[in-house]
Amino acid sequence: MQKQVRKPPKSFWSGTRIRKKPEVSLRARALRYLARREYSRAELRGKLLPHVQADEDFEQAQPVDLDALLDDFTARGWLSDARAATQLVHAKRSRFGTQRITHELRQKGIAEELISAALPELKASELEAARSVWQTKFGIAPHDEKEKAKQVRFLQSRGFSLDVVFKVLRFDD
Repeated sequence: MQKQVRKPPKSFWSGTRIRKKPEVSLRARALRYLARREYSRAELRGKLLPHVQADEDFEQAQPVDLDALLDDFTARGWLSDARAATQLVHAKRSRFGTQRITHELRQKGIAEELISAALPELKASELEAARSVWQTKFGIAPHDEKEKAKQVRFLQSRGFSLDVVFKVLRFDD
């Protein structure tokens, strides 16, 4: 004996329409991204590039339009690599070391001048951040070499330099 499956009445399906989302302009999409958080120019360009409508005839013209849009946003002060770098540094510096943060800044396309400007601030708070991260994760001094190696690897994976890692572990030995 098979169960019968009830189908909705035909009038139910005839009244529904499939709505397509309206196509969002490149400018509106960029503003939507920038409303959420700061982006570097290279990062925003990478997010917008798949949405550029490239026709066969105008393949070269469309990326120029994207660059013009990004230039306009930069001129208006809506897009700033310096603000993006500052935001990333402030968000990550309590959990990660200088090496990891500088690597992330380079991946996001931040200029080397801005990275080198942020380094002194990062170096100053690196030991304090490493101690905080170590205290949260472990809290007690390593009791043998295996445990010490585990703690060193953990702190290095967070981007702390070896000299900072050894200062943290010597501080609590």
